[in-house]
Amino acid sequence: MSDFRAGQAAAADWRAAAEDCLRQLGSGAGTLGFLYVTDLIGDHYEAIVQLFRERTGIEHWVGSTGIGVCASGTEYIDQPAIAAMIGDFDADSFRVFSGVATDKDAAKIALECGGAAPNFAIVHADPGTEKIDKVVAALAKRVESGFLVGGLVSARNRNRQLADSVAEEGISGVAFSDNVIIATRLTQGCSPIGPTRAVTGCQRNVLISLDGKPAFDVFLEDIGEKLAGDLNRVGGHIFAGISVPGSDTGDYLARNLVGIDTQSKLIAIGDYLKKGDSLMFCRRDARTARDDMARMLESIQQGLYSRPKAGVYYSCLGRGEALFGKGKGELKMIKDVFGDIPLVGFFCNGEISHNRLYGYTGVLTLFI
Repeated sequence: MSDFRAGQAAAADWRAAAEDCLRQLGSGAGTLGFLYVTDLIGDHYEAIVQLFRERTGIEHWVGSTGIGVCASGTEYIDQPAIAAMIGDFDADSFRVFSGVATDKDAAKIALECGGAAPNFAIVHADPGTEKIDKVVAALAKRVESGFLVGGLVSARNRNRQLADSVAEEGISGVAFSDNVIIATRLTQGCSPIGPTRAVTGCQRNVLISLDGKPAFDVFLEDIGEKLAGDLNRVGGHIFAGISVPGSDTGDYLARNLVGIDTQSKLIAIGDYLKKGDSLMFCRRDARTARDDMARMLESIQQGLYSRPKAGVYYSCLGRGEALFGKGKGELKMIKDVFGDIPLVGFFCNGEISHNRLYGYTGVLTLFI
C-alpha cells in the first residue's frame, strides 16, 4: 500500500470546492477514495462523485454527507465544503458494500476480500434505520476483529451515504482484509461525577431506582448541591453513562437525560435499561473533553511502531467548535500529535466503534 493523498476545500459553489480538492489530490496511483461533503451541497453529491471518478480514474468511493466534515487540522461546519482522500490499496484487500438494513442483511452481505474474511470495516449509517444498534452489532460479527468504525450520517435534509453509488438507507461502507493495518481508539469527552450505581428498578428507558433508592434522589446526591439547586443547567451538561458489560477499560455509553419527574422521582434517559445494569452520571465540559482527547491521542501513539500514513476521524455534532473552541478543535489536536497526515471524516449523529453505537465521542482510526 502506497502513501495516501488528500484534499480539502470550502467555497460558495460546489464546483469550485471540488476543483480545489482535485488540485490538491494531484495525480498518482489509487484504488479507493473517501469523499465527504457538507449537507449544504448534499443535493449535488452524485455530480461530485462523478466528477471525482472521471478526473481521478478511481472507481471505488465511500463517504457521506455531514453537517460538518473533518480534514487534517481543520473542521468545516455550516459551510459548503468537501474533504477527500485517496489510498492505493491492493485490489483484493478491500470490498465496498451497501444495503445492510437489518441483522439478516448483515449476516448474508458479501464482505470477503480476495476470498478471505474481512478484518474490520469503515461504515456510514442512516440514523433512521430501525434497530440500528442491533444491525451494527450483527455486522460487527462478520469481521474477524469485531471492529467497525464510522458514524450515523448527519444532515438537515437528506441523509446521504456513498458506497460506489449514493444511497440513503441502511448501512454501507468498506471492509478490509488483515493486510490493511490500522490502530483505533475513541474519546468519550465525559467524566464520571459519582460512583457506579446498580439499576435496581426500571421500565424501558425510565430509571425508577438506583442502589435500591429512588433514582432522582441518587441523581441529586451525585450531581452536587450547585446543580441540584438549578436543574435547568443539567441539560446538555450531565449525562447517564451506561457501563459496557465485560469491558476491562471502564468503557461506557453516554446517553442523554430526556426527562426528570421530581414528584415521582423518576429519570428518563435516551436508551433502554434492564435491571442489573450499571450506570453512573457524567459531566461533559470543555476541559474534560480536551483532557480525554489528549489521553486518547497519547494511548494510540504509544501503541504505534511507525508513523501513520493516514487517518479517518468521526466526531459527534455535540463536540466540535462548541466544545473545544474556535481554532482549537480536536482536528488540530490530532495534527499536533501526528503531523499533517492525510485525514478525512465527518461530524455524526452518533458514532460507531467496535460493535456499539456511541454518542458524544470521537473515533480516530489510523492506517499504519
